Amino acid sequence: MRTFTTRRFPAVLALSLAALPGGATAGAFPYPVEQDTLKNGLRIVFVPMETPGLAAYYTAVRTGSRNEVEPGHTGFAHFFEHMMFRGTKANPSFDGKMADFGWHNNAYTSDDQTVYTDFGPSARLLDVIALEADRFRNLSYPEAAFRTEALAVLGEYNKSAAAPWLKLEETLVGTAFTRHTYRHTTLGFLEDIRSMPGKYAYSKKFHQRFYRPDNCIVIVAGHFDAPAVRAAIEAHYGRWTGRADQPQIPIEPPQTEERRAAVAWPSPTLPRVLFGYKVPAASDHRTAAALEVIDAYLFGETGTLHKALVLEQQVAEPFQSWSQPRRDPGLWAVLGTAKAPEHLPTIERALDEAIVALKATGIDAPTLGRIQSNRRARLILSLEDPEEVASTLAWRISVTGDVDAIDRFMAALDALTPEAVAEVARTVLVPAGRTIVTLQHAPAAEAGPAPKGPSK
Repeated sequence: MRTFTTRRFPAVLALSLAALPGGATAGAFPYPVEQDTLKNGLRIVFVPMETPGLAAYYTAVRTGSRNEVEPGHTGFAHFFEHMMFRGTKANPSFDGKMADFGWHNNAYTSDDQTVYTDFGPSARLLDVIALEADRFRNLSYPEAAFRTEALAVLGEYNKSAAAPWLKLEETLVGTAFTRHTYRHTTLGFLEDIRSMPGKYAYSKKFHQRFYRPDNCIVIVAGHFDAPAVRAAIEAHYGRWTGRADQPQIPIEPPQTEERRAAVAWPSPTLPRVLFGYKVPAASDHRTAAALEVIDAYLFGETGTLHKALVLEQQVAEPFQSWSQPRRDPGLWAVLGTAKAPEHLPTIERALDEAIVALKATGIDAPTLGRIQSNRRARLILSLEDPEEVASTLAWRISVTGDVDAIDRFMAALDALTPEAVAEVARTVLVPAGRTIVTLQHAPAAEAGPAPKGPSK
């Protein structure tokens, strides 16, 4: 993944969409949104904004590590995040061309999607469209380049493995999931990454299976000539053919009891405890909204556990928690970092007590109202420029398939009551559905090997 500085602009009203096909959506999302679909299945989402001279062009591929169902072949979704910058016969220097246009380009891979991000002056947007269409339709790389990039992916894994987080994440998902492909991280199993240089032919098939027009969503946000952009996309992508493979994703059986695992870290580090609760897919907006409220209530800057354990007792570092939208049921995760090993039980006990209290009474109405207002304000403030708008939409749409996912989520958030929050806590945050992983310093001889993939 490449990195670049995000530019920020004031939030402003959106332009009229009279020139675009279809009808605009309305709701919490502060800009009108239009979508269109080409005959080959490629979806296009338009978000005009008053950001004169600037636009974002994002392409979301609805394929991530979730799609890696064949044993021994994890990590290929992330691998193609790298390979897509190799260019084509017509444009062998993709990065160079983008730099000539004055545009920044980047990409990221997650469990459920791979997203390619472009941002720059609107004056060159039509050139960017032509360049992006070419690499999606005509990606070309020799075996030598494939091997070089596969070794770079291994280097990325080794760099990530030098810090505790990757080992914690691998252990959590490998323990929490027994069948579903969420049981491996986006990077993949280490033994699969090591063997990747010998899988050139498989890489070609992977690209043919998933980089198809009906599996992609193009998002155009910012200042642009809508009819010209629509015509350019039709001209450059219209002849792209094929249908994406739909692999059978293994269904994860219900978890019926708490699971635990321990990681011995070979170098000195603060002890950590990572909790993972099984939660529904992102399409369950009510549960997702309630978990976001619970997250703020417990771990935010004024959260009850933050105040008790971080500020008052000073036994823990600030908590980290997240419940990223997932296409399939995933995890609501909470990371607690203790100041000393003897404080790990304190963190676990405090979280248990806080969840028990939530199940009994939920969150008092005034506090819930403040959190709801804060979340609405944060949404607006996080959508100030074309990059932010395109990024938010790319994630939500590629996971749910729904262009109105943000509005549906915010409507669910606004509809929450104290009892609704309590009900979600009672039904989702249960001991039988959680996995707990601890990590503490131990001599190298006590540290276990990296998690392995399923038997081949």
